[in-house]
Amino acid sequence: MDIPFRKTKKGISFRVKVEPRSSRQGISGLIGDALKVKVHAPPVGGAANDELIEILAAEFQVKKPSIKIARGHSSRDKIIEIEGIGSIPRLYLKDGERHGERRNIHA
Repeated sequence: MDIPFRKTKKGISFRVKVEPRSSRQGISGLIGDALKVKVHAPPVGGAANDELIEILAAEFQVKKPSIKIARGHSSRDKIIEIEGIGSIPRLYLKDGERHGERRNIHA
């Protein structure tokens, strides 16, 4: 699955649609040009945002402090910035499992 992203001065940015209070957790695909991420946490006190950052850090193999919510702190639609990477890994969703492979999808 190719995720549309923009290069920034320090890394990349992309859109995310968060589904809080989900029975499942993780990346579940694309909705338009946004990555859909399901989190267990409710959207209260930043808990869903914290869980979102943990999921993205694990999936993209970066440290949590390098991930920032640039827009949409209190919305399900967010703009995420990841510092220190120049491309986004290609994500594979197969049989309900997530597989990450580092690959430059825009040379």
